[in-house]
Amino acid sequence: MHFPIRRERRGENRARDWLTVDRLVLYSGTMIVLYVIFLAVWARASHGFTDSGFTRPGFDFEIFWSASYAVLHGIPASQIYDQLSFEHLQQTLFGKAGHDSFTPWLYPPTFLLLVVPFALLPLVATYFLFVGASVFAFTLGALRLSGLNRVLHGSRLSWLLVAASPCVFVPAIFGQNSLLTAALAALAIYWIDRNPVRAGLCIGLLAIKPQMALLFPVLLIAARAWRPFVVAAICAPLFCGLSTLIYGTQSLHAFLINSRIARETLMDHSMHYWLASPTTLAALRVNGIPLDFAYAAQACVALLATVAAYRVWKNARDVRVRGATFCVATLLVNPYVWHYELAWLGVALACLTSIGLEKRWLRGEQLVIVLAWLLPAYEFFNRLAVLPQVGPIILLLTLLIILQRVRITSELNA
Repeated sequence: MHFPIRRERRGENRARDWLTVDRLVLYSGTMIVLYVIFLAVWARASHGFTDSGFTRPGFDFEIFWSASYAVLHGIPASQIYDQLSFEHLQQTLFGKAGHDSFTPWLYPPTFLLLVVPFALLPLVATYFLFVGASVFAFTLGALRLSGLNRVLHGSRLSWLLVAASPCVFVPAIFGQNSLLTAALAALAIYWIDRNPVRAGLCIGLLAIKPQMALLFPVLLIAARAWRPFVVAAICAPLFCGLSTLIYGTQSLHAFLINSRIARETLMDHSMHYWLASPTTLAALRVNGIPLDFAYAAQACVALLATVAAYRVWKNARDVRVRGATFCVATLLVNPYVWHYELAWLGVALACLTSIGLEKRWLRGEQLVIVLAWLLPAYEFFNRLAVLPQVGPIILLLTLLIILQRVRITSELNA
């Protein structure tokens, strides 16, 4: 698709730039008010989050805390990976409230090693500490990579614009680890040229959720970033080896078994998952498309996203463009993406917002960014609303505006 380059006068550009800093602050403040109202209504309806008919904040974090409790009390990893044993443990710890759904331990031994200290403190205290640290790390990583605070001349409003995003609120409510993994990805990309060792270590630590690091080897090769590639290639196996040494090789086997169960139970046949997953696979399955065709379409989208990301990393030098491309392409490549994984989209939006405010908005960018900004909230409520799964369309549009930016920048520099 060809996007003609228009060189309007400065006044015309400003008239078209309706996504200003003032409006971004207004939108962010409005979302904070809506978050408070939502939590208040939720607490009232669930009698202070005690009603067994409602889930409660930190629902997914309870899984992490339960795994930590098991390890600290000498329960072998084989029982943590065993679905019935692990669900029995959760019911013993928390009662039946919030545990009537599929809640096995689906994470690799590397993440099990990371969560061990969680149960040293009560659940609520650890949840708030984990979420607070994750939000801080995510905001720091997104600001470092995007340079948004520099574009806003050091204003603290940059922290508000990132932290108030629905991309942050949704994983924070669940107590998920996607804010942490997105922070690792953002810092890794920021440090690739500045500090290759730190970059490689961050990439290696993504072994806690390996499917989110699949594109890194390809893109590091595209960028000829050999030092972080080597460090990551050493760090990730060492991390995996340490966790396997502690929990035994059977933990790896059990992880693969649980991954297969999750694929067959959730990805392939769960309407509950499809309505909250912004993937091509989910969008097709929710509309009754046969499984084989849906996987084939997912593979085609993944291939297109990988090729696009490879070309951007090979030719673009702006770290913000690289970061945005990597995060969006990662979400498009993976067939197993929940709404809370859209924290990664928040990193991309911070980068794109920084570029748009610093230079000028291109045609279509502002609307796509607003739609992408709202996407996590849409996916969060979609299991109740049962609306069309528009996630992959918005992600593809976001990738398209990145490619538009890269092409126009390269033509102007030619």
